[in-house]
Amino acid sequence: MALPDFEAWAIFAKVAERGGFSAAAADLGFSKPTVSKAVARLETRLGAPLFSRSSRRLSLTDSGRRALDRAQALLADGEAIEADLAECAEEPRGRVRLAAPMSFGIRHLGPLLPAFLERYPQIEIELSLSDSRIDLIGDGVDVALRIGVLGDSALRARRLFDVRTVLAAAPAYLERAGAPEHPRDLERHAAILYTHVATPALWHFEHPLEGNCTVRVHGRLLANNADVVTPALLAGAGIAREPEFLLWDELRAGRLVELLPGWSSAAAGLYVVTPPSPLRPARVTALIDFLASRFARAPWAHMPMS
Repeated sequence: MALPDFEAWAIFAKVAERGGFSAAAADLGFSKPTVSKAVARLETRLGAPLFSRSSRRLSLTDSGRRALDRAQALLADGEAIEADLAECAEEPRGRVRLAAPMSFGIRHLGPLLPAFLERYPQIEIELSLSDSRIDLIGDGVDVALRIGVLGDSALRARRLFDVRTVLAAAPAYLERAGAPEHPRDLERHAAILYTHVATPALWHFEHPLEGNCTVRVHGRLLANNADVVTPALLAGAGIAREPEFLLWDELRAGRLVELLPGWSSAAAGLYVVTPPSPLRPARVTALIDFLASRFARAPWAHMPMS
């Protein structure tokens, strides 16, 4: 029995990642005909096309989509083996693809990256910021920061610190509408809703003595980016639930007031998440260790009072 064509599968994974034969060839240092022939060998061996080709677009067939995850895993494992052995004797080098939530990435991750780049001059960071849940394997991401409550997954996850959700409003709003004394009171208040969650209008609360409470809130402002919510809060447009990393400065300065402090949301955290393979290039390990060190606790926990 012939061995699998591992090189061709790795090339196929790179073509799918880069969206074309030319881009994949440039990444791999091969000629375009070499890349095309490798994919053609696989298709001949399988008796099925892996890509649909047109003059303007290259897309995966059903067979290609079924094979992609495992082909990407082969490519990643091979790169990790070689990088791990090569980098034992030299400084970590190469590109790390990093993904993070938009608001957290701008406020807390972005300011740290220059120090990492200074420490590791041979490493490049390709940063992608989005509140959407990305597919690490499908999108070729090496490391992702995620905030929330993680479900079961084959991905490897490391919790860095807790992220508390705060219910808050401006003093001007509370003077006008009054302060809620129980989550049920929120049904008569104006809510500012963050929509990048499964049920934006259902707010869940937990209390150590009174148990759980879920309320349906109503509001005239709905946004899929949390940075839009804070100015509306400060203007007195209503009540919102936001991660503490967005509001800590305003809360300490008294521009916002925390409400119902005895009630909490489900415990969330900041996680560093990587693909399932235990093999990692040294450049990826270096970034993970750096993030774990800098985010050993919530950044706002050791910032001075405004």
